[in-house]
Amino acid sequence: QVQLVESGGGLVQAGGFLRLSCAASGRTSSNYAMAWFRQAPGKEREFVAAVGWSGRNTNYADSVKGRFTISRDNAKNTVYLQMNSLKPEDTAVHYCAATIVISDYGPTKPYEYNYWGQGTQVTVSS
Repeated sequence: QVQLVESGGGLVQAGGFLRLSCAASGRTSSNYAMAWFRQAPGKEREFVAAVGWSGRNTNYADSVKGRFTISRDNAKNTVYLQMNSLKPEDTAVHYCAATIVISDYGPTKPYEYNYWGQGTQVTVSS
């Protein structure tokens, strides 16, 4: 089992920035891909960004490319999401997710992830 705890959410004005963190604990010796998803009220959970187990390979949703950066520190069992140039449409609960992988690649579908954090609210005001 892996436990994930997010932090770093909050209220920010449009154009501002936030940095989310997700600390993993438990069975972290395996190779895990990690990702961020988000869910706005009345909408489905959507992919934001993912990183493979080594940290070398990343992928992003088109809506956040060039604004968000995902990274990980395996020594600290922590993944980060640096969010710049925030927009009101980024407002959502942001979730961290993890899954064991063979290839060094982060999947993009929610059903491909086994472990989830409790979520952290990001609110961007216009």
